[in-house]
Amino acid sequence: MKWESARKNVGRPRAGTIQWLGLHYAVLIVLSGFCLAPVIIMLQTSFKVETQIFSDPPVWFFVPTIQNYIEVLQADRFGRYLTNSLIVGLVSTLLTLGFGGMAAYAMVRFRFMGKGVVSLTTLLLRMIPPAVLAVPVFVIWSDWGLLNQRNGLILVYVAMNLPFTIWILYGFIAQIPVTLEEAAVIDGCNAFQVYLRVVLPLIRPGLAAAAIFTFRIAWNEFILALVLTNRFTRTLPVATSLFLTDHGIQWGKIMAMGTLIALPPLIFTFVAAKQIITGLTAGAVKG
Repeated sequence: MKWESARKNVGRPRAGTIQWLGLHYAVLIVLSGFCLAPVIIMLQTSFKVETQIFSDPPVWFFVPTIQNYIEVLQADRFGRYLTNSLIVGLVSTLLTLGFGGMAAYAMVRFRFMGKGVVSLTTLLLRMIPPAVLAVPVFVIWSDWGLLNQRNGLILVYVAMNLPFTIWILYGFIAQIPVTLEEAAVIDGCNAFQVYLRVVLPLIRPGLAAAAIFTFRIAWNEFILALVLTNRFTRTLPVATSLFLTDHGIQWGKIMAMGTLIALPPLIFTFVAAKQIITGLTAGAVKG
């Protein structure tokens, strides 16, 4: 009888377990709503007219309009600002991944003077806030002729994101068995060929993760882009400040611009995340 009773209870969750799961999901829902609240308000405001935005009490149910998006897309030089953001974000991401991957591989596999100091101070450089770098970089870029150019902004973003990229890829490269690289050397590969043909395919998840953070930082950065660009080379985050006029703050257009700015990083993150999943499920390397 005891055996039959125990067999009937197999697979049935206990009351305490059900309560714990209910509390767990309730907390997750509340936290998700708290995190999504700014995004929901931004989307909602972007579809309102000015009178609805400043109404008191707030209007929660209204007829949406796309007038803010039309005015933003038809604004002067919007296409140029979008092109600047895409070029700066994508090129700086590619350069950062290229240099960061090779630097991380050198730190993991090679011995050189000052390796410990370089490894410890690499991530500390990322702790410097961009606002501190704005004035010194402005002075240096003025002397070097890189001010108000996309190349100058790309170099700043590469330097700013390189320490974090090296730190991420360092852990991925350190987990690769040395025997794989030794086998490639026996087959006639040099150090650079080993890195291209053996290491890079195995650290695809790390490259995707680093690309996500690097692109998002380069795409959303405001302070350095404001200081180092002009009306021809400014990016979308800086262009958003143009809606702060003498006649008031155009919140509808700002929220519409914010929504448009958030879309490319979202798409880029989705594509890169697929590479992370593909790399993790393609197979495991055993040492």
